Amino acid sequence: MNTIVSPCGLNCSKCQVYKDNITPELQEQISKSTPFKKEDITCEGCTSGNPCVSLKLQNKECATLNCSTQKGVNYCFECKDFPCEHLMPTAEGANIFPHNTKLYNLCIMKKIGVEEWSKVSEDIKRKYFTTKFEIGKGATD
Repeated sequence: MNTIVSPCGLNCSKCQVYKDNITPELQEQISKSTPFKKEDITCEGCTSGNPCVSLKLQNKECATLNCSTQKGVNYCFECKDFPCEHLMPTAEGANIFPHNTKLYNLCIMKKIGVEEWSKVSEDIKRKYFTTKFEIGKGATD
């Protein structure tokens, strides 16, 4: 599987609606609650010019992708304005979506490179959802 990394620091190739991961059952489930045909519910990664399926279902565009394209950077950490409000962590949805890992991911990418980050990205996501937070220490196993 190719690793597809979004400009904002998420590993698209690990998403459940990414083309190599989506199941016919999930396509059917999403299709039943949206106006989209099940075969249209798949993602090739936002860097391929396709909007994120979550945004596509809401008929929205990705401001972060548009910004990185406009500024001519592959990843937000390459931008002179990094970090910016597009990457601001929020509490809403933090227990479901990995959006709060974007800044950490981008900093690690800048430090060790995107290829090396892709080898540890799944572990970062796992830790985000499974480790405890301790004041003064951060994430603890």
